Amino acid sequence: MGKYFGTDGFRGEANIGLTADHAFRVGRFLGWYYGELKRRAGSSEHARIVIGKDTRRSSYMFEYALAAGLTSSGADAYLLHVTTTPSVAYIAKIDEFDCGIMISASHNPYYDNGIKLINSNGEKMSEEVISLVEDYLDGDLTAFGGSEPTYAVREDIGRTVDYVSGRNRYIGYLISLGIYSFKGIKVGLDCANGSSWNIAKSVFDALGAKTYVVGAEPDGININKDCGSTHLENLQKFVVENGLDVGFAYDGDADRCLCVDEKGGAVTGDHILYIYGKYMKNRGKLLTNTVVTTVMSNFGLYKALDEQGIGYAKTAVGDKYVYEYMQKNGCRLGGEQSGHIIFSKYASTGDGILTSLKMMEVMIASKKKMSELCEELTIYPQVLENVKVKDKAAVLSDPDVAEAIKKAEEEIGISGRILVRESGTEALIRVMAEAETEEICRRYVDGIVKTIVGKGHAV
Repeated sequence: MGKYFGTDGFRGEANIGLTADHAFRVGRFLGWYYGELKRRAGSSEHARIVIGKDTRRSSYMFEYALAAGLTSSGADAYLLHVTTTPSVAYIAKIDEFDCGIMISASHNPYYDNGIKLINSNGEKMSEEVISLVEDYLDGDLTAFGGSEPTYAVREDIGRTVDYVSGRNRYIGYLISLGIYSFKGIKVGLDCANGSSWNIAKSVFDALGAKTYVVGAEPDGININKDCGSTHLENLQKFVVENGLDVGFAYDGDADRCLCVDEKGGAVTGDHILYIYGKYMKNRGKLLTNTVVTTVMSNFGLYKALDEQGIGYAKTAVGDKYVYEYMQKNGCRLGGEQSGHIIFSKYASTGDGILTSLKMMEVMIASKKKMSELCEELTIYPQVLENVKVKDKAAVLSDPDVAEAIKKAEEEIGISGRILVRESGTEALIRVMAEAETEEICRRYVDGIVKTIVGKGHAV
C-alpha cells in the first residue's frame, strides 16, 4: 500500500483526507502520462479515460475535478455518470480506453469518498503507475525521467464526452449472461442507495423476474445508510414480509453482493464461493479445481470444500490479491467473505449484480431454494471488532499487542483461530476470532482490543 492509495483506491473524508485538489492533480497527471505514452509511440491522438461515480454528494465535485485535470492535460474524459465499479472496468477494456476511474468509497459512509484507478484491461491499476501518481502528488516527479506535466493549449486541450451509452452497453452485457428465464421468481434487491439503483432492476426485469427493490432512492447522503450489504437485516425483513424467493444486497459501488434466502437467512461470500464452486465442479468447469479465498474466510468453508474434494488457496484480504492469484494460476472462481466475488471468465473485478445472476443460475439449474443450497455448509461462529486507531503500523509493532495476540493464539489452538490485521482502506485494526462458540470468540477479541485501547492506540 502507498501513502495515498490503499488496497481499493485513494480514500478519505471528502475535502479533508481527499480533496478536490487531489482529484484535479490525479486527473492532470493521468491525462499527461497517457498522452505522453501515446506521443512516444508516435500517435497524435488524445488519451481517452472513462470515469464513473457513485451517488455520494461529493462524487460530482470529484468527477468535475478529475475531468478538469484530465482535459487540462490534453486527455478526453468520457463520463458514464452514476454507475458501478465493474461497469467502469468492463467499458475500459472493451472500448479500449487508456484507463478508467471510479469515484466511490464503496461501503463507507457518505461523507467519505475515493478514487479507484483501473487499467486498460479492466483490472486494478498496477503499483508501478500508482507509485508515479503518488510521487506527483508529493511533488516528486519521477515519470519519464522527471518531466514536468504540461498544460495543453489550443486544439490539444481535451474534451468531456457524455458516455451513458457505455453504461447501457454494460447492462446489455449482464442481461446476455442470463442463460435462464427468471419468470415467476420473486426477487428482492437492496441497492444501498448507491451505484446499482438504476441498473440492477433493469437487468432482473429484462430476465423476467418479479423484482422488488429497496435502497433505490439516493439523495447524496443516504448511500449505505441502514441498507445494502453492510446492513443485511433490512433486506432479510423485506424478503420474509413479502414472501420473496431470494434477495440480493449490494454495496455502494456494487462490486459486492450478499444474499438472503427465502427464510430471511444471511448468505455470505463464503456461502457463495461454496455454492458456485460446487456447481462448477459438478459441471467440470472448475479449472485447477481451486477456489481462491482470503485469510478472512471461515473454517466452515474449508471443511465443506474438503468434503467436496475441492482445493482452495488463501490470499491477503482484498479482491485485488484474489484476482492477482487467479490470473497467475488460471483459477476461475475467487472472492471474499464480504461478498467480493470474482468470476474471471466474465469479469476482471468483483461484480455484485453478476454475482446475483450466477446465484440465480444455480438455483434454477438445481431446482433448489437458496436455503437448501446452503445446507451443506456450517459456518463457525466469528466475532470481528474494528478498532479505530491513530497509527495502524504502531499497533501491529507494539510488543504488548503482539504478546496478547500470541497468547490468544496459543490458548485457542486448533479449535479456532485469531486474526489481527490492518484495514487497507480505513484507519482501523480488525480483530477477529473464530471458535466453537460466540462466547469464546468474544473473550479473545475483547482481550486483544482491551490491550490496544489500554496502550493508547485507539481514537
